[in-house]
Amino acid sequence: MTSEKPGPPDADATRRRARFGTLPERVRVEDMVEEQPATAPDSARDAYNSDEWLVRTCL
Repeated sequence: MTSEKPGPPDADATRRRARFGTLPERVRVEDMVEEQPATAPDSARDAYNSDEWLVRTCL
């Protein structure tokens, strides 16, 4: 292995360190997840009467 001494920082290295020298800020899990209802509310489905089939069939 060769041991190289770091030379004086040049302008490219300074710019590179300013841009890539730190890690980006941590992103919370809450910020990565978006919750939406799977389906739109359907008022016709909620108005179901469980005895309706009996009335239609027997009368």
